[in-house]
Amino acid sequence: MKTIGNLNLIKAVSGLAVILFMGLGTLSAQSHSYSIDDSKIALEGYSPVSYVDLGKAELGNKKYKSTYDGVAYYFTNKKQQEAFDANPLKYKPQYGGWCAFAVSLGGKFQPDPFRFRVVNGKLYMFTRNVEGDFVKVWEKEGRGKHISQADKNWETMEKFKS
Repeated sequence: MKTIGNLNLIKAVSGLAVILFMGLGTLSAQSHSYSIDDSKIALEGYSPVSYVDLGKAELGNKKYKSTYDGVAYYFTNKKQQEAFDANPLKYKPQYGGWCAFAVSLGGKFQPDPFRFRVVNGKLYMFTRNVEGDFVKVWEKEGRGKHISQADKNWETMEKFKS
């Protein structure tokens, strides 16, 4: 009898493990494809218009806020907000704001607001890494190669789908 009781316990624990695993998979598949926290503020509050049009990181002001695709963007002034509202796709960061180099390698890392590049009018964010400069590696190895690979990964990687 003791063996049957242990067998039932093992089945019950295994069943719970399967349910938990499936639940985690569902949560993962439903995770948002933007590099944001629960506040749903893009780029840690830095203005995408400043990045693209001015080539610099400038912290936006919550007084000038727009929402696109469920994500809030802050701007330094009303003119920037209007520019974004007129063409959000021009200013929206590539790969949901995740580190462009990491996405090209099949991963996702939170970006550093001061590490970015604008290439052909598109905003690419990067992670600060103590072991190496992702921006330099991305450029040295060929940003075109990395952009192409990141574009492919972005379309196919399950963990990036909303």
